[in-house]
Amino acid sequence: MTTSLPPLQALRALEAAARRCSFSRAAEELHLTHSAVSHHLRGLEEQLGVELFRRAGARMIPTAAGAQLAERVRHSLDDLRDALDAARRGAPGSHGATRLELSAMSDFLSIWLIPRLGDFYDQHPLIDLSLHMHADVAPPDPYSVDIGIWHRRVDEPGFQIRKLLDDQVIAVCSPALLARYPNFTIEDLPTMPLLHFSRRSWLDFFEAAGLQAAEPERGPVFNDAGMLLQATVNGQGVATARLQLAQDYLTRGDLVQVGHVRIPASLDYFFTWRDGHPREAAILQFYRWLKGKLAG
Repeated sequence: MTTSLPPLQALRALEAAARRCSFSRAAEELHLTHSAVSHHLRGLEEQLGVELFRRAGARMIPTAAGAQLAERVRHSLDDLRDALDAARRGAPGSHGATRLELSAMSDFLSIWLIPRLGDFYDQHPLIDLSLHMHADVAPPDPYSVDIGIWHRRVDEPGFQIRKLLDDQVIAVCSPALLARYPNFTIEDLPTMPLLHFSRRSWLDFFEAAGLQAAEPERGPVFNDAGMLLQATVNGQGVATARLQLAQDYLTRGDLVQVGHVRIPASLDYFFTWRDGHPREAAILQFYRWLKGKLAG
């Protein structure tokens, strides 16, 4: 007699709950109620005759059987998605394209990556990207996308992680603003209108420049590097910026470097994908293109 398979929604609930160690967070991810997730998992336990989760404080920890089953379900869902993608590629008008879900830090995505994607599509016309913007320093759920470009490493086994570059921070302003200081020296910097980035202090830059100056108390504060650079281009003040993000503005002449001081960037970018990903060949094509552009 053939054993009937559990409902797909129950298997998805198992995989999400095991990964997140929480029925509530699994419910949020799957757009279900907490009680629906609990119902699915109780039904699985009854069908299999085995305990799948144990409570540990506020966390729901998968048992050995639950963790093993969740891992196999995860790979099976990946295979199913890959099969569906293959079917779509065979549909009229699909031309055999592979789609990758990419989550990237908002500044890297909007300032650096998007202006260059035309070149990627020219070189790899059979790869389509779905772009998701991420703003927090901590990475999101790494299983939710195919590729992550985030500030911090994923603190879970089973992922490939590559540091993208060693970047530096410089001070920049508009040419019109700098022209208001015809005899500018670096000692004049603290007297200029200064813009603040919420993840970076001016003190490190002042110290590297040999200036005895306190952290400025006045001036607008930005939590997004794209907004910060736009305000700088519009002549609202001097900002510190990652050289990689400011480079296009400097090349076009929209911004100029203030002084010659450079300090190391405090946050890196890490390129992340799952071990054994079914679309790893396409992921590696994108990674190699990205590294080539950064090197250039």
